[in-house]
Amino acid sequence: MRLGSYRLELKKRRVLRPWQALLNAVMAIVAALFLFGFIFILAGLNPIDAYQRIFSYAFFNEFGLPLTVNRFVFLLLCTYAFIIPFRAGLWNIGMTGQLYIGALLAYGVFYAFDVNQLNTPHPPAILLLPLAVLGAAVGGALIGAIAGYLKGKYNTNEIVVTMMLNFMAFWFVSFMIKDGGIFMNAGGRGESFELPDALHMPLLFDVPITIFFALAAGLFLYYLFSRMRLGFEIRAYGQNPNAAAYAGISRFRVPVLVFVMGGVLAGLAGYHYFAAVPGVYKIARNYAFFGDMAFYGIICGLISQGNPLGAVPVAFLFGGLSVGGRFVQGALGMSFGVDYALLGVLMITLVAFQFFYRYKIVVVNTNREKADVGVLGTKS
Repeated sequence: MRLGSYRLELKKRRVLRPWQALLNAVMAIVAALFLFGFIFILAGLNPIDAYQRIFSYAFFNEFGLPLTVNRFVFLLLCTYAFIIPFRAGLWNIGMTGQLYIGALLAYGVFYAFDVNQLNTPHPPAILLLPLAVLGAAVGGALIGAIAGYLKGKYNTNEIVVTMMLNFMAFWFVSFMIKDGGIFMNAGGRGESFELPDALHMPLLFDVPITIFFALAAGLFLYYLFSRMRLGFEIRAYGQNPNAAAYAGISRFRVPVLVFVMGGVLAGLAGYHYFAAVPGVYKIARNYAFFGDMAFYGIICGLISQGNPLGAVPVAFLFGGLSVGGRFVQGALGMSFGVDYALLGVLMITLVAFQFFYRYKIVVVNTNREKADVGVLGTKS
């Protein structure tokens, strides 16, 4: 494209520096908020006022901030469940099924000790909570292992497998908590039994301590991919499975391992929201909402380019916008789904801006080019 004496060229990037990735993400967010502002205008609202309410409630309000942090922990764990296979060149689309089964196995631990029965003694929380957390991790790992095994053994498409497992897990949860399922609430409300006060996860500033699971996972993954041999094997497999196999890296072990690790973290995400978040403490009848929310972990992982530490602010932003969007929907009397629409526009815009992770626009001065050619001609 020519603009007077200048020409715009598209060139492939050789290196993407961290500040360039950050700048690209910021520009994408600004563009998404600008585009979504037209929805507020069509609704007869001032976009500046609407955004002020969203960010104020999500990040500075004493009631909204804990909701944002809880949503952030959930999204960050789902993001890590995606990032680990992603670094191996594989796509985990099954965080939803993994978190569902993780939550079910956690409640299976509670059920095994008669927590669903009123006034029935059970082990103290210091023993039962770690068992439930372990159950959630094992549940997610088992579902992840299915996809990893089929990929490693038969090279089955992991996207198809994980999506199918999502649907199977969804209906299995429905079977367990509704219409006479063994986890059904005594009130028959289409949800699981509620955890007693004694089995609530301890809180720190109104946030369950599962936040430390997510933050510790981020630090571990950063160390794994930057310093450990296993991280090198995962990255090598992701860059070229054939070359990795030639170097002695197992084409079976890596897919199984990354999907198991991802499943563990997705299972913990299921425990976090259904057994640790204040006001929930059950597998709620709207569990599908959180299954859908898990897919935003894919977007957070792509935006952060698979960097575990870079995923932290992205997941926090997405968590806040989902909470603030739902709040402004009610506060301003807007139609249902503002939070979904906002995250959807943000998601599409951020994915579109991924183009600039690989390419850059260069401005070339055609007059200078001609002068340089003339100089070369004179010398020759």
